[in-house]
Amino acid sequence: MIERAGALRRLVVLRHAKSAWPAGVPDHDRPLAPRGLRDAPAAGHALADGDCLPGLALCSTAARACRTWELASAQWGTPPPVRLDRRLYAAEAPELLDVVHEVSTGVETLLLVGHNPGLEDLVLTLAGDSLDDGALDQVRTKFPTSAIAVLAWRGPDWRALLPGTALLTSLLVPRGRKP
Repeated sequence: MIERAGALRRLVVLRHAKSAWPAGVPDHDRPLAPRGLRDAPAAGHALADGDCLPGLALCSTAARACRTWELASAQWGTPPPVRLDRRLYAAEAPELLDVVHEVSTGVETLLLVGHNPGLEDLVLTLAGDSLDDGALDQVRTKFPTSAIAVLAWRGPDWRALLPGTALLTSLLVPRGRKP
């Protein structure tokens, strides 16, 4: 990781939970599947247990991402502010990074809820290294639904987050239990 002056910041990347594919429903409006309805709260618990609660969440406007956010954040005492941003829907890594660069300097932990392949590419673009030798290979192989990647870096503001400057500190895929 390239160390820069400034606050320790974390970008928490959450891929939406498993979605359904109902006939005739536009992609943007697809709901969560039963597994997604179980996994999204598990993601919320994992973020709380890992001390990764954000100061701000940026969420795609797609139904499956919004529902993932709602179910995950419902697991916390007081959810942080959330901004729904249509630019996150089907965005590629450069567009995602542009949105992250707009975040206020006062936010130290940012949660980004969105979609693949953009999120996977963003993690691989930003992570210069990882704490776990196999974590980056896991992301390269698959960044499944409900996956959470935590990237840490130091910088004066979010505009200073550049390719290769973050450390992938955690990668998990929380799963809810079947009833």
